[in-house]
Amino acid sequence: MSPRPWTPGDGGAGDKRHAPATLRNRDAIAAVLAEWLPRTGTVLEVASGSGEHVVHFAAAFPQLQWQPSDPDPGALVSIVAWSAEAGLANVAPPLMLDAAAPDWPAGDADALLCINMVHISPWAATLGLFAGAARLLPVAAPLILYGPYVEPDVPTAPSNADFDASLRARNPEWGLRDLAAVKTASADAGFVFAERRAMPANNLMLLFRRS
Repeated sequence: MSPRPWTPGDGGAGDKRHAPATLRNRDAIAAVLAEWLPRTGTVLEVASGSGEHVVHFAAAFPQLQWQPSDPDPGALVSIVAWSAEAGLANVAPPLMLDAAAPDWPAGDADALLCINMVHISPWAATLGLFAGAARLLPVAAPLILYGPYVEPDVPTAPSNADFDASLRARNPEWGLRDLAAVKTASADAGFVFAERRAMPANNLMLLFRRS
């Protein structure tokens, strides 16, 4: 039986969840990660969701240790199920981690990855993400974000504008974030914005480094 399609915020129980977007974007993301991630060490993924991304990246980058996490108990169950099926030794058991929390149940990491969380969470989660990453990452370590953003002087694609409206209808605290505001939040937490990479379907990958 195939896992049911699911998106963050749906809730509900079940073992393996399936986020359809992961199949469409995982290879494009992995191609950029090959340039931005360290050669060895531990990658903490914040808001791992279904767990499909982390097992794909763990297979693609076997020299790295992968630490998934999520605040949703159902997502943690899904991450365990996908990890068990993949049988990869470099995926750790998932942590229950809320990006907005002042303390994280995670040790030091050599890189931090966060995919499609910033727009599907309150702004406090983004601020907490940078604060938590600042506590864990060493100097020059990468913090990598993926998702859709609103950019000054760049027309917002109609599909992104519709997506933003649908997110805000579901939860007024959600929505596409202004990239300038994200950069300011990162700088306030001690990060330097290093690179913007345009991705398929009007998404971006953003690279920040701990200063």
